[in-house]
Amino acid sequence: MNQNVTMINHPLVQHKLSILRDETTGVKEFREVVSEIASLMCYEATRDLPLKDVTIKTPVATATFHALAGKKLAIIPVLRAGLGMVDGVLTLIPSAKVGHIGLYRDPDTLQPVEYYCKMPADISERDAIVLDPMLATGGSASAAIQIVKNYGVKNVKLMSIIAATDGVDRVTKDHPDVPVFIAAMDGGLNEHSYIVPGLGDAGDRIFGTK
Repeated sequence: MNQNVTMINHPLVQHKLSILRDETTGVKEFREVVSEIASLMCYEATRDLPLKDVTIKTPVATATFHALAGKKLAIIPVLRAGLGMVDGVLTLIPSAKVGHIGLYRDPDTLQPVEYYCKMPADISERDAIVLDPMLATGGSASAAIQIVKNYGVKNVKLMSIIAATDGVDRVTKDHPDVPVFIAAMDGGLNEHSYIVPGLGDAGDRIFGTK
């Protein structure tokens, strides 16, 4: 596996991922588990955040402890499935600001086309985590990362729950500077560009529109 790709194989993540894959899992449980997996993945994706020393007076004594230092964070879900991961990430980093990127695939060129983009005003001063639960062909994720970079963001990460080898290869080729965090690497894609075995259409299962 590419050295810039981190597989999060914690038992809790893998157990919850099996729940997502099950076609009998209902909308409510599916949505909750996506959020839970996003929290667990965010824990790993933010492991390298820098710390600074702070002096704090406890009820017992004054001592030096640690607090986050460096740039503030932004999370950027790719519409619409990425929205399912937002609350889970905000549970850990509630001060993060949220941008949104909307993309669709042109039926003729098969290339991603931007139809919506809204970023925090200070996005260029923040580190960004792009959220896209299914990394299939990698076209949308790669385009979303480029859009974020175009706003002047220097440090971008990608969090995807399930990836296909095609998607990982595309993103790491287009953006070799972007760390990619995944919970599973599935074999490939079917004729409709769905990940196999995957879990189906993440957006439909999160929002109950299948």
